[in-house]
Amino acid sequence: MGKENKFMTSQTVRIDLNRVEGDLEFELDIENNVITDARCIGTLYRGFEQILLNRAPRDAMVITPRVCGICGTAHLYSAVLALEHAWQLPVPPNATRIRNLCLMAEGVQNDLRQTFLFFTVDFCDDLYQKHELYDEVVSAFAPFEGAFHRETLEFSKKMLEIVAIFGGQWPHSSYMLPGGVVTEPTSQRVIDCLDIVNTVSQWYEQRIIGDTLDNFLALDSAEAFFTWVEKEKPAHSGLGILTRFARSISLHQRGVGTPHMLSFGAYCDPETWVAGAQSDQHWVKSGFYNGETGIISALNQNEITEHVRYSWFQDYEGGKHPWQGETVPDYQPQTDRYTWAKAPRYADKVVQTGPLAELLIDGDALMNDLLKQEGGNAWLRQCARIRRVAYTFAHIRRSLEELLHNLNEPHIIAPSPSVYTQDGEGYGLVTAARGALGHWVRIRDGVIDKYQIITPTAWNASPKDSQGVRGHWEQSLIGLAVDDPENPVEIGHVIRSHDPCLVCTVHFVGTGKKITYRP
Repeated sequence: MGKENKFMTSQTVRIDLNRVEGDLEFELDIENNVITDARCIGTLYRGFEQILLNRAPRDAMVITPRVCGICGTAHLYSAVLALEHAWQLPVPPNATRIRNLCLMAEGVQNDLRQTFLFFTVDFCDDLYQKHELYDEVVSAFAPFEGAFHRETLEFSKKMLEIVAIFGGQWPHSSYMLPGGVVTEPTSQRVIDCLDIVNTVSQWYEQRIIGDTLDNFLALDSAEAFFTWVEKEKPAHSGLGILTRFARSISLHQRGVGTPHMLSFGAYCDPETWVAGAQSDQHWVKSGFYNGETGIISALNQNEITEHVRYSWFQDYEGGKHPWQGETVPDYQPQTDRYTWAKAPRYADKVVQTGPLAELLIDGDALMNDLLKQEGGNAWLRQCARIRRVAYTFAHIRRSLEELLHNLNEPHIIAPSPSVYTQDGEGYGLVTAARGALGHWVRIRDGVIDKYQIITPTAWNASPKDSQGVRGHWEQSLIGLAVDDPENPVEIGHVIRSHDPCLVCTVHFVGTGKKITYRP
């Protein structure tokens, strides 16, 4: 398989990884076909933090949803929460329910598309032609021809109709305002949303898991899961085929990276939510999982810092909290700096974020047992993403039921216009499809004086920090065997298991000769 012993001495190669949101480049040191060092390179400064400076604060609700074409709802939600915190505005429960509902719908479409349009496509690579499951994998996952690829295009698009019902469009919606949302809930809107979720969840049960949601969510141990996945219907479901193939090529032993995990919590509790509160007021818990001790501690946003020692920004000492941080570009290509991405840290630790962190910190028994037995890995992250969809359907139904019983309640509490020019500081933390997303704003003299965004991919794809500690993706790749660097399928498996969204962090410019992976 591949080209045996192609690299018998140390060499450095650059690899451009496609089929991610945005463009991603790695510089890898390879010795005897094993990666010995990795540098994750973000290759273009976008400057959203600079674009927002000196603008009216509410401009953030139009500009930040355009940070990403996939998770614009999450950026809008974070921006609105940050402004509501700065201005200490109340939010009616129905507004929170509608915001949550749209964020959930966006998350489901992303998790399905990432799994079956981005991740499983690699299983169809020519490298695996002699694999005993190859024909089944191609039939299921081949781009635009495989059954699950085609079905995912249809049903993920269907899911986004929920966002359109309340937001008018997707992506780049701007239907959330400080104090609420623009669209009131009506019985017809709620019924239409319920019809959508019933249609998509029925397909998910029949095709993605091959079982009922209740049976799937009842699996609470590794033993129970592996027994279940061998049953006839689950075995030939989307998750079943993915699991059988991924584990046969040892993805459950690859891509460990940092053991520490971070979740900002998901879905503000409509009845108790207060912007900026330090106590956890989410349906899905927030927290920090210390992978060395196994202890989960309460989230403290004051523990978040960003480092720029190895980034192309004007330097400052150590790490700075986003309210004190700076985003001043300073391109230095001929130095040891190598990326436009910053290096976020939590309590000075490298963390990973995403569905695995979310479910683990919230107490999912299956994810906890699998992590205990095998550690974090590429297959487990992907399995967690599919499992999260099942939980999300339950949260969506809860939101719709609560809306139906509270149709006459307000959907916005409009503040006095004078509020919009008040000074203050605020932050908005949400769990986006890819993990922990945060916006921090400081308003002075009625305009934005500082704006900082830390995306989930910034956590996962960070460069080395001020102490020289590598980021999570970089750690995940070191020690990985690469059969053929001109077709680095193994790297694709590991990185795509994190659902990278580089458009949130970087874009692409030419950097000279490199190897491009385009299976």
